[in-house]
Amino acid sequence: MDMRLITLALGTFAIGTDSFVVAGILPEVSQSLDVSIEAAGQMITVYALAYALMTPVMATLTAHRPRRRVLGSGLVIFTIGNVLTAIAPSFDLVLFARVLAGVGGAMFTPAASATAAALVPPESRGRALAVVMAGLSGATALGAPIGTLVGSVGDWRATMWLVVVLGVLAGLGIAMALPQLPGSTRLPLRERLAPLGDPRVAMTLITTLFVLAGLYTVYSYVSVVFERATGGDGSILAGLIAIWGIAATVGNLVAGGLTDRLGSRLVINLAIVVAGIDFALMPVLSTTFLGSVVALVVWGLCGWGMLVPQQHRLISIAPTLAPILIALNAATIYVAVSVSGLLGAVTLQMAEPYNLGLVGAVLIFLGLGAAELAYELIRKHQPTVPQPSQVT
Repeated sequence: MDMRLITLALGTFAIGTDSFVVAGILPEVSQSLDVSIEAAGQMITVYALAYALMTPVMATLTAHRPRRRVLGSGLVIFTIGNVLTAIAPSFDLVLFARVLAGVGGAMFTPAASATAAALVPPESRGRALAVVMAGLSGATALGAPIGTLVGSVGDWRATMWLVVVLGVLAGLGIAMALPQLPGSTRLPLRERLAPLGDPRVAMTLITTLFVLAGLYTVYSYVSVVFERATGGDGSILAGLIAIWGIAATVGNLVAGGLTDRLGSRLVINLAIVVAGIDFALMPVLSTTFLGSVVALVVWGLCGWGMLVPQQHRLISIAPTLAPILIALNAATIYVAVSVSGLLGAVTLQMAEPYNLGLVGAVLIFLGLGAAELAYELIRKHQPTVPQPSQVT
């Protein structure tokens, strides 16, 4: 496998661990800082919101800079944010530190995906994107459960120090293994947001928004959604997250090859339908450990299985705008995460935690409708995305 892609995947692994591990340590954070579970869940919301808002801004500010420098700088900011999270004495400072870590992630992840797409020929883009995304899904299989276990047997701050170590190692890997690639032409923010005016792009991003909001409405509060199966035992929760992460990694890698062979439509629609059914059944499945395993395996395979074909669909709309479109998709994912954190918190005030699966299912099936509408718009060749000159 291309070592350059593996290096990029190491960075997304570090950022993925940070993104996913917080959900598993919310009870410890809640107890340590004397806040409610719903309030602690806003650590996920502010991180995601910072990531979403800053992704297009950072892409504008760093587009002309060499890729290795941008990737390394993003990891430095990300690592500093996690150091501050680990040492912050109050919840307000923790939230500020999460914002800073989100800014670092906003610099790194879209640049990593765009770099991967640029390193390989068009017929291999699906697999290249899958390798980079495997860093995120691999974080759910290894980083998140290990971090959850560390937080349950020790202190949640130790979990954040684990993320710091991963960030440092990823930065060293980028510095040593990734070749220096030139940046692209610097574009104003207005032009970077211009693709949103193309209905094909807009509807594809709305698909991402609905589906990811549905998935994360449950994941943001996974510790309480599956409490009936875990009995509040952090080690059992860590095991469930590991199972979910392994399934996510498999789903991500398989989706890359399937997308190259079958196209994005079939892979996207199948993944969404199966995930929606899974979430609709989650209130029942989450009552037992075995049922929870089934729910999480299906979720991992399908939830992560639709991300690569979504990126592939966007790039196929306007290949010359791949970095911009991937950045917009990454921002949309994190808008969905921030929305899910708030939606989940509101739902928990009115219903039992295991009913979050039903809320997620509604959003996921709305995503199916958006996906089909996006396909029809693409098929009918709606007006093209504005094409800034000299974009690479």
